[in-house]
Amino acid sequence: MKQFFIQFAQKVDAGSVGIPTGSGDTLLHNGLNLVYFLAGLVSVIVIIVAGIMYTTSSGDASRVTRAKNLLTYSIVGLVVVLSAFVITNFVIGSFK
Repeated sequence: MKQFFIQFAQKVDAGSVGIPTGSGDTLLHNGLNLVYFLAGLVSVIVIIVAGIMYTTSSGDASRVTRAKNLLTYSIVGLVVVLSAFVITNFVIGSFK
């Protein structure tokens, strides 16, 4: 029975069936760049929303404070994402 299945077994190249080929560092680099892009995009959107909240607060102290905190946290998040991007690209680049 085993011999029967061996007759039909063939080697399949990963590229010929649509499976992406590449090294692990390329996959890691591309995956991290996607995550950094999405995190940066979310941070920029939150900064815009915080600006809109600040301008429409009409002097209400609690809404102004909430908008300022949101703006501060989103800027800190953007700085963290940019720092992580620079550090990981430096580390990945040093191994190439």
